[in-house]
Order: sequence, then C-alpha cells, then structure tokens
Amino acid sequence: MLGAIIGDIVGSRFEFDNHRSKDFELFAEGCFATDDSIMTLSVAKAIMETQREAADAPAADAAGLSDAEDAEEAFYPRLRANAVYWMRSIGQHYPDCGYGGRFYWWMFITDNPAPYDSFGNGAAMRVSPAGFAACSMEEAIALAKAVTEVTHNHPEGIKGAEATAVAVYMARTGRTQQEIAAHIVEHYYALDFTIDGIREDYIFNETCQHTVPQAIECFLESCSFEDAIRTAISLGGDSDTIAAITGAIAEAYYGIPNTIRAQALSYLDDRLRPIYDEWEARYGMGQRAH
Repeated sequence: MLGAIIGDIVGSRFEFDNHRSKDFELFAEGCFATDDSIMTLSVAKAIMETQREAADAPAADAAGLSDAEDAEEAFYPRLRANAVYWMRSIGQHYPDCGYGGRFYWWMFITDNPAPYDSFGNGAAMRVSPAGFAACSMEEAIALAKAVTEVTHNHPEGIKGAEATAVAVYMARTGRTQQEIAAHIVEHYYALDFTIDGIREDYIFNETCQHTVPQAIECFLESCSFEDAIRTAISLGGDSDTIAAITGAIAEAYYGIPNTIRAQALSYLDDRLRPIYDEWEARYGMGQRAH
C-alpha cells in the first residue's frame, strides 16, 4: 500500500498545477500526504482490525455461527462498520487534507454516515489494501466492495475500486502486465489509448470512469516503480489520485526502491506511521515476482 502513499505524496504538489513531463523531483517543497494517503491507511486499519476480531473469536459456534460460510457472511458487515469507524476516527484529525465536499460532509457533519451514490475516484485511491490483503481474486473483489460501498455505492464507484484491487492482486501474485491488461479489458475498462496519445487533451477529472483506466494504463506502460509514478504525473489531471492508483499497482509488481521508501515514510506523522508499520509486519511481501 506504500506505493499508493508515494504516488499521493509525489502528486500532491501537482494536483492543481499539472506537470506534463517525467522530469521533476519526486519529493520537494509542497509535497504532503493528502486524503488519499490518510484514507488508504484508514482502510488498511479497518481490514486489520476486522481480521483480528475474526481471529480472536473463540470459535464460530461461540458466536452463534454454524459454519465457515456463516462466519464469512459476518465478516463483511463487520468490515463495513470498521471502515466507517476508522475512516472517520482517523480522518477527522486531518480536516485540511483535501477531502471532497460530499466526503467532508460524511466525515465531519452528519451523525448518520451513509453512502451517497458517488462514483468519484476516492473509491479507488484508498482501496489498495484490499488487493494486498486478499488471498484470492474473489477475496480482493469482496474486500474492495465492502470498504467502498460505505460511501461510493454507485456501480461505477464500486467498479473503479474493484478494478484497482484486482490489478494490485494480479500484480503481486506474478501476473504479467499483458495478463493484467487483458483481464481489465475483459472485465472492467477498454484500454484503447496510450498515455502519449491522450496527454495533450487530458483534463482534470475526479470520476472513476476517467481516472482509473488512465492510472492502470500508466502502470501498464511503465518499466519500473519510479517510471510508473513519473508517467502518472506526466498525464496531468488529478495527479495525486492517479499516481496513488498507479503507485499501488506498481508496488505490487515491482516493489519499491529503498531510497524512495525512506523518503516517503518521512511524511507520515506519529498517528499514521504506526498503522503502516503494523501493516508491513502483517502483510509485508518481501521480494516481488518481477
């Protein structure tokens, strides 16, 4: 999931001042961890806490669950509740990190945080932990849907989150870029463009439909983790979120160079860093397949 955080931090200074080139300093004045990073870590915390709660249950029978299928059915409602709790609990410490208007209302104003039929790319920017934690593609999809539909319950929002989580899962389990592309085209988006071909006319857009396929394509055209991030920034548009989505997939595929990892972690404060450390202790992947 650090790849998403790196993409977010690198892209933060370019979100409203696009840089349509690969030539720039990755970390510079003006970079910071935006809502993309904070919500990614919140989703990670929700997944960890839900898995811990499930593991801590003495036995399925003690919870009134007759079999593993019943236990699984109980897991996802618990995950949805934990996603709401941790996104709000952590996120309310960062009121100025860049939340969108409706999400800000969901985060701070309402006493009844309910989904609001969104297909914004906030669905995809935060979902990468689902792809890293899953033990199967089906689980990646189920985890992604559960943590997304608490806010972004529009079909296009769920589609964007699922496509991102699936791409992460496939990348970390040894699938090639060609295999990932073929699966995304078959099940989610037509990737009938190149980044060079759309860069000049690409404009700022915050919907899943017009950012998730572009972010996936940035990864598919890359040759390294750093190149993936630079390609995502060079596209322009909603730079931090596009780079966050690209970065998550690129991490799963390439891993992250140690120097970039260390620089990015320096942006996490004392509330966020322990969540990352806990995640790494549980899900750290070591050497990648590519």
